[in-house]
Amino acid sequence: MVTDHARPSSAVRGSALPPSLTPALVKRLVRRVTAAANAARVTTDAPYTGDPLADLPVSTPADVEGAFARARAAQGEWAAMSVRERKKILLRFHDLVLARQDEALDLMQAESGKTRRDAFLEVTDIAITARYYARSAARLLGPKRRRGAVPVLTRTTELRHPKGAVAVVSPWNYPLSMAAGDAIPALMAGNAVVQKPDTQTALTALWALDLMYEAGLPFGVWQMVIGRGESIGGALMAGADYMMFTGSTASGRRIARDAGERLIGSSLELGGKNAMLVLDDADIDRAADGAVAACFPSAGQLCVSIERLYVDEAVHDRFVAAFVARTEKLRMGASYDYSADVGSLTTQAQLNTVTAHVDDAVTKGATVLAGGGARPDLGPLFYEPTILTGVTPDMTLYDNETFGPVVSVYPVRDADEAIDRANATPYGLNASVWTGDGARGRAVAARLHAGTVNVNEGFAAAWGSIDAPMGGMGESGIGRRHGADGILKYTEPQTVAHQRVHGFTPPARVSHRTWNLAMTAALMAMRKAGVR
Repeated sequence: MVTDHARPSSAVRGSALPPSLTPALVKRLVRRVTAAANAARVTTDAPYTGDPLADLPVSTPADVEGAFARARAAQGEWAAMSVRERKKILLRFHDLVLARQDEALDLMQAESGKTRRDAFLEVTDIAITARYYARSAARLLGPKRRRGAVPVLTRTTELRHPKGAVAVVSPWNYPLSMAAGDAIPALMAGNAVVQKPDTQTALTALWALDLMYEAGLPFGVWQMVIGRGESIGGALMAGADYMMFTGSTASGRRIARDAGERLIGSSLELGGKNAMLVLDDADIDRAADGAVAACFPSAGQLCVSIERLYVDEAVHDRFVAAFVARTEKLRMGASYDYSADVGSLTTQAQLNTVTAHVDDAVTKGATVLAGGGARPDLGPLFYEPTILTGVTPDMTLYDNETFGPVVSVYPVRDADEAIDRANATPYGLNASVWTGDGARGRAVAARLHAGTVNVNEGFAAAWGSIDAPMGGMGESGIGRRHGADGILKYTEPQTVAHQRVHGFTPPARVSHRTWNLAMTAALMAMRKAGVR
């Protein structure tokens, strides 16, 4: 068992913004915000340094209403465009994202404080998402023949129509993945989108919007508004035909209630307290590497990152020693290259939460095995990757989401106890299982209450399997992104049934009793013939 307090390595303190973020670029992006010319302004700061980053106009409820009016005017023509034409635009967007990725990487780092390697994962995610829906939409959205009420006589077809105007509320932690990733399938399905990205990372979202228009998207089909939820959230809900939200569970409950009141659909990805299980037959070195990769990307500000580790007591001490040793070697830093392993937190509020959770745990008896403190020598919002043991239910971080580079490690007797403790949470977003036996890992995964479970991986395997649905159970949300669900949720299904030759009433001069006997015989014959 490692008992010494281990501190991660450090890179260098943050420097000036990268040269790609020119005033001309920022000005061009800011012009994409839907707001009045005399709008109030809000300034965002760069997490690496605390220096001012962007001056953004603030949208009003009237601005949101105007955005929805323009969206509805543009949506009809967009929906009438063939799937093939929409596909071309999405694939051009795909190419632009990859060609101009350095600009996106600089923006994401400047606004969120994440490392360049973490930002690059967002670039790849959006390229994959654009390609998948561009090339899958015709199959997923096209008319489907369904089994009719009466074989041969009933021709039944399922059609998919766009919802209309979709509202997307996206968070700050993954500003490209969450902004563009949720808009892409909505657009591909023929909808217009009015989006409220988080103000802190609005430039990245606006960059995606700018590229989509460069790729050929008609004006008005995708628009962005800026403002606090308490100011323009009501107008977004009032104008939407569907609501896509990523954020806290508390906010998700309010949105679900309001959507229910309006009788519109919603998809909500909310909080999590994700668990990783290290079974007694796990490869310790591989599991320790996996724990680092699962717990500390984007400084732990990732909805599917791991915050709880349940380790079989047979391998507990060896695993913890290996995990702590790897965490010690992580390089923290504010660099616009690939040298840093762990970057900054994004906001002062998040630093306050992380600090409060760790301090509360230590005060109540938890032991710090690595990290445990802020690093103002590197930048105003840096916090060390932190490993805790001895965490008990009376501590805040025991069952509350920290959303930072903090993980608690617990020994367990066996896989059954690990499963029970992993499931002892109202959340159910993501989980991870480590074992030397793939079949055993999959069997354990099926017993976990989580929307995605990764075997011998932290989260990337499930997240990157874009043909499969991703989302939460319990208080982690409703609805799914990715896969067929990720685009079909933005559509209204319609059944068209054409009854040919004869309907469901007796022909002339045939009594109802005779007709019913004939129908009963036909039903029994279909049952014996194996007809569904």
